[in-house]
Amino acid sequence: MGTEASASAVDLLRLQIPFQTDGELVLPQRGVGLVLVDLCNGFCTVGAGNLAPVAPNKQIEKMVGEAARLAKLFCDRNWPIFAFLDTHYPDKPEPPYPPHCIIGTGEENFVPDLQWLEKEPNVTVKRKSCIDGYISCIEKDGSSIFADWVGKYQIKTVLVLGICTDICVLDFASSTLAARNIDRVPPLQDVVIYSEGCATYDLPVEVATNIKGALAHPQDLMHHIGLYMAKGRGAKVVDRVVVEP
Repeated sequence: MGTEASASAVDLLRLQIPFQTDGELVLPQRGVGLVLVDLCNGFCTVGAGNLAPVAPNKQIEKMVGEAARLAKLFCDRNWPIFAFLDTHYPDKPEPPYPPHCIIGTGEENFVPDLQWLEKEPNVTVKRKSCIDGYISCIEKDGSSIFADWVGKYQIKTVLVLGICTDICVLDFASSTLAARNIDRVPPLQDVVIYSEGCATYDLPVEVATNIKGALAHPQDLMHHIGLYMAKGRGAKVVDRVVVEP
């Protein structure tokens, strides 16, 4: 499918399943936490692995840039950040995906623009071995690292950025909202997804048809669907993030 045909398909989808964004999120001086989902080499750095982009990708580059900008803003103010990094053992596959973000490969680490976060005192890093970050935080005794983080900093709003919009970001948002609805993550009230700070991968139809078992995954189409589904789960979707004066 050519560029013009792809654009037409996205326009048609947006007509069929439209949604209004919640506009602008004004960050308050307290009660907000930043959640970064899988800003790691294996998903974002060109040529870094089986699920990394094969060529420079504008949507992913914009996501990384916005993540770096907001992470610096939060760190400058000593506001809490919770960062997921997809991390797997070689003997524990994650169907239907090929091996990715294996420990020791470097794929599982922050992209270069965010490596500095590892040394910041306001950042909690959680290496996750499953798609859903919320589930990855649940310990065998039933406690939750993420719920503890929300409680410790008295977070009422989580601002979510990352990859993939329609997979890990959507799953985390959906589970967190479900948990909020049954009072598992007090005092959390809102899950806010920043559309310009999220991205997904691109696997066009013409490429997928030549890969056995592959599902086509047009980037712009699936990005829209991911945001639409998150909105349907109760998340807020914003296209601007600014700081309260």
